[in-house]
Amino acid sequence: MTGSIIEIKVSMNVAEEEQLRKQGFTQNPVNLNIGTSGFNIYLWYKRGSGAPITRIQVSYDEAMTGSLKTNRYMKVKGDLNAGSGGDGIYLWYTTGSSEYDIPIVDLFVSTEREVESQLFQFDWERLSCNLNRKAGGSKIHLWVKREKPAYICDITATANFKGDHLLIQQGYIRVDENTNRAAGGKKVFIWYRQHPDRQKALTDLQISTNTSEMEKWQRKNYKRVDQDLNEGTSGPPVYLFYCKTGSNCGQPIKTASLLIKKIGLASYEKAGVQVIQESLNTGNDGAPEFLCFYQ
Repeated sequence: MTGSIIEIKVSMNVAEEEQLRKQGFTQNPVNLNIGTSGFNIYLWYKRGSGAPITRIQVSYDEAMTGSLKTNRYMKVKGDLNAGSGGDGIYLWYTTGSSEYDIPIVDLFVSTEREVESQLFQFDWERLSCNLNRKAGGSKIHLWVKREKPAYICDITATANFKGDHLLIQQGYIRVDENTNRAAGGKKVFIWYRQHPDRQKALTDLQISTNTSEMEKWQRKNYKRVDQDLNEGTSGPPVYLFYCKTGSNCGQPIKTASLLIKKIGLASYEKAGVQVIQESLNTGNDGAPEFLCFYQ
């Protein structure tokens, strides 16, 4: 492995595979439509001395793309669910140069939660959106590795894409799964940004689903993200709380992700991943969603 990743492509057929191979791209061997009736789709990437890719996002809803286009993210041509009947899934990337942009040097695709839980221990970061979203088949997730350790230094959330443009400008990465998935209500997303200085890191994340829990974290001097992660649903307000370095509440957090359903959560915990046991969809009929993070 030499150099940062500077370009990402997707192949939809054998002819495109041959073309990308001739252009010097490296193929990830996992079919992104595995387990479905869709096309055989593969991820390709190129390393080099050009501007390194620093942030990758996934879209499965047209409303998710506006802020990416405005901030000149590059859209990777090719629906990752083509032929499967699932959501239209697209990859986007940027080559940012701010203090929050750390070059990506490797990509990995996982298909089993029991296996993927081990990747956190080797500084891999998991993109939350299942690349087979609503298509059946295997649960497929893209992972990235950076050229040096990075730590979550800020976290927030937005509803119905309000403020997304500014957050991207400020170096934030969207956790690309709606915290209200299948629950109705507003489309709510968690965002975080990373920094190589561990002294700037967050050291704990928690959520509250009732007044008693909210008061508990406030007494411990945790800061609250103002956005209700359950806004517009039949459930109670759900808030995200965080603690920063210097408050004696844990080790620096490297990365965070959302897990859908409880299947395989035990393997995450065994691998040392902190999984918050209360669902972000508490009190409604939405999909059980669990926030996890790795220190």
